[in-house]
Amino acid sequence: MNELTTIETTTAGAGPMVFTFGEPDSVIGARDLWTYFEIWHNSRWYETPLPMVSLGKSFNMSSHHRSAIGLKVNLLVEHFTPTRWLDSDNFERFALDFLQMGNGYLEQIDNLGGRAMSFRHSLAAWTRMGVQPGTAFFVQGPIGVEHQFSDWKLHQLQQPDVLQEIYGVPEWLAALQSGLLNENATLFRRRYYLNGAHAGFIFYLSEALADQETKDNVKDQLKNAKGRGNFKNLFLNIPNGKKDGVQVIPLSEVAAKDEFSNIKTMTRDDMLAAHRVPPQLLGIVPQNNGGFGDVGRAMDVFFPNEIAPIISRFMRMNDRLGVPAFAFRAYEPKGNGGGAT
Repeated sequence: MNELTTIETTTAGAGPMVFTFGEPDSVIGARDLWTYFEIWHNSRWYETPLPMVSLGKSFNMSSHHRSAIGLKVNLLVEHFTPTRWLDSDNFERFALDFLQMGNGYLEQIDNLGGRAMSFRHSLAAWTRMGVQPGTAFFVQGPIGVEHQFSDWKLHQLQQPDVLQEIYGVPEWLAALQSGLLNENATLFRRRYYLNGAHAGFIFYLSEALADQETKDNVKDQLKNAKGRGNFKNLFLNIPNGKKDGVQVIPLSEVAAKDEFSNIKTMTRDDMLAAHRVPPQLLGIVPQNNGGFGDVGRAMDVFFPNEIAPIISRFMRMNDRLGVPAFAFRAYEPKGNGGGAT
């Protein structure tokens, strides 16, 4: 953060106040750079550059984030063809880990002849690559379950990082802060409603009422406007009353709505940009009369530019596995049949 210096005038009374800000700080400080010089290890396995369990929890930080990941996984599962080595269940878990966590792991299960019989998914949140070549571990918690895979039997597919090569980093990571802000805005809004602040207002009455009984009656009606009596209308007749003699002034409701809407919209756009998913494919309602355009054409652009490269990465795994475990059917263009929204 920038350093804030406050200089207050020395004249008597309430004088002006001058604010000055320090030098701008980079988003990457010298302390942060040290974390990328090497990946720490305990002489057996390497630690991940990101807290993987926390990264997994961020899967549910926003409906837009989860929906974008879910759409890609659904399209991959739809076009995946199960093989004798890899079934649909293990593939779906592998694809989800790869897209959310930046790493996908498959454990090779051999038959009695020592050849690959099947491949089983290993959770990326707790899988660690060993310091010695060919070794890998499954470590659940700092003092939890520890399992060492057989040498050269764990296969990894990663989304490359520019600063290290042991683990992958998800490409949507740049939108993590936007996703967390989106979640915080929603939680703040829930608390705003739960504490009842949204119902507060000032009932301003500058006109003189007939008598005390009328005042008490108005006060009772306002008090009873909750629960089953909520949203009922209140009739108030003041003969010869003036304009603006009766006013209802809400407390911060309009400003809170505007701020909430802006935050949700901006963070949503950040996440959609990070995932590069057309909004009509996520069920987002357009805010203009023109809509988002044809869904089929959007899919025809999205699939070859986003899903097909992911499939190509998966197909490269076959060379490492030594068998054609990954297989996919061809994509059929939607053309104009997708309809418009």
